[in-house]
Amino acid sequence: MMMRSAVNFSGFQKNPSFSESESEEIGEVCISNISPAERRKRLLGGVIGFVIALVVLAVLIAISADRLWRLPLFLLFFGAANGYFQWRDKT
Repeated sequence: MMMRSAVNFSGFQKNPSFSESESEEIGEVCISNISPAERRKRLLGGVIGFVIALVVLAVLIAISADRLWRLPLFLLFFGAANGYFQWRDKT
């Protein structure tokens, strides 16, 4: 027995006031909501975090530590990526 979905997608129509060519011309505008100094701090934090995570990873590999000890490095790499992507997206 197959059930039918009762989802109504009628509210998801394109905006009729814009044609396809007009919507392509508008494009996206990214307005930075942080200062250049704060962007530099986020980039620096991302790069330093990445370098620290790489050094810790190299030390753990050099001393033949158990693989589970490498798992917390995910947090360091995640923090570094977060700083980098915030710098790149200007947010």
